[in-house]
Amino acid sequence: MDNLYLLLLLPVIGAGLLAFVKQSRLAKQIAFVISILTLALTVPFLINFVPDASMQFVSSIPWLPNYGINFHIGVDGISLPLVLLTNLLIFLIILSSFRYDYNGGLYALVLFMQAGMLLVFMALDAFVFYVGWEAALIPIYFICAIWGGENRINVNLKFFAYTFLGSLLMLIAIIFLYFQTPERNFELTSFYQLALDADTQGWVFLAFFAAFAIKMPIFPFHTWQPDTYTTAPTIGTMLLSGIMLKMGVYGLIRWLIPVSPLGFAKYGMICLVLCIIGVVYASIIALKQQDMKRLVAYSSIAHVGLIGAGVFAWNVQGLQGAMIQMFNHGVNVVGLFFVVDIILQRTERHTLTELGGLAASAPKLAIAFLVIVMGAIGLPITNGFVGEFLLLVGVYEAGIWYAVLGGLTLILGAAYMLRFYQKTMLGNRENRLEIADLRGSETLVFAILVIFVIGLGVYPQPLLDISEAAVTNLVNQITIK
Repeated sequence: MDNLYLLLLLPVIGAGLLAFVKQSRLAKQIAFVISILTLALTVPFLINFVPDASMQFVSSIPWLPNYGINFHIGVDGISLPLVLLTNLLIFLIILSSFRYDYNGGLYALVLFMQAGMLLVFMALDAFVFYVGWEAALIPIYFICAIWGGENRINVNLKFFAYTFLGSLLMLIAIIFLYFQTPERNFELTSFYQLALDADTQGWVFLAFFAAFAIKMPIFPFHTWQPDTYTTAPTIGTMLLSGIMLKMGVYGLIRWLIPVSPLGFAKYGMICLVLCIIGVVYASIIALKQQDMKRLVAYSSIAHVGLIGAGVFAWNVQGLQGAMIQMFNHGVNVVGLFFVVDIILQRTERHTLTELGGLAASAPKLAIAFLVIVMGAIGLPITNGFVGEFLLLVGVYEAGIWYAVLGGLTLILGAAYMLRFYQKTMLGNRENRLEIADLRGSETLVFAILVIFVIGLGVYPQPLLDISEAAVTNLVNQITIK
């Protein structure tokens, strides 16, 4: 049961089945079963994984052998947590959508996107990595364009144009690197062994960086994100924020810096500064937001900015912080967008000035929301604390002022998140809204999210143990002075 191809094939098979299912209830049942099976198939990899620096469960099948392309996949301590995150969140996202009458077409796109994202995290061949990268983009475009809100076509064209441009630059860099390898192949190890001059590595670095920075997004490549998150259906926003942006962070760690270390030495500090600017800028904008979705969207930019800064600091603490915080951010942001979706569905109001006092009629929602908010702002004994602590320690090693400015995310994040909570859940408005409390699948989704928020806050060591050896080995291999 430890064959990675099963993890990739199951969502693809499910997508193929669901594409022909028109009945909403049957589509939900099939998608739910496929998501449970995929999550269950992840367990043997966690049990059998040896926490060292090696690639494990490796499989390679000739795909286009005349062009040096092999379907080469495997996982290590850096990719396995993201495989787990992907399959966990897909299960929760599908479960959270049960309140809607989606047909099989939407769930087919979700599962096909899951396969693409898993392929990105498993690929040990650059061509396969690129296929997964593009395979994940196409479904989310259709999810947002078909089921999105007002002005969705224009907003999604902007999103698609941004990401496609970044992907094109990355493809050009991949093709160039292919022609530099003596064996004429796309193997990750072959790319790592290339000894290119600093100028060449510089433009390769920038080409890869454009693709990853847009996907995350890093300031100033973020302008597509707030509009897309706002107009997308909640299931699409969860996919984008919970999992898809992690593809960009993973790309920095696995491909960008190890493939072009001299380019990183040249431009890495600029990238770190852009990440820190994004933290401060997005936090200030979030403080001013009245629209719930836009507030969470800007908070995501701020948190991902700190994760990016931890990566570009390039030390064990920063990378370990990035690894655990990618997982934590995925859990927290899916919870926040689910809260937003429930409030929108129950009240048909999306601005903070129109809301207030919801906790009186929905105490279970208020409690779950409060726990997730505490995780998002990094309160001790919640999942966000450990990740943000390690990130700030890592960034501090790069420079004290980077840590000071990056640390503003703790203060500003607490300000806008507690304001968000207070404006929606508390207060004694004369015309206080009465809404139904959590029920059925909603309760189950929040119960699982709360367990992860508190569980990883109290005892994060198992997750850190998975990635520690691989992270340490990578940092030692690529020493930037």
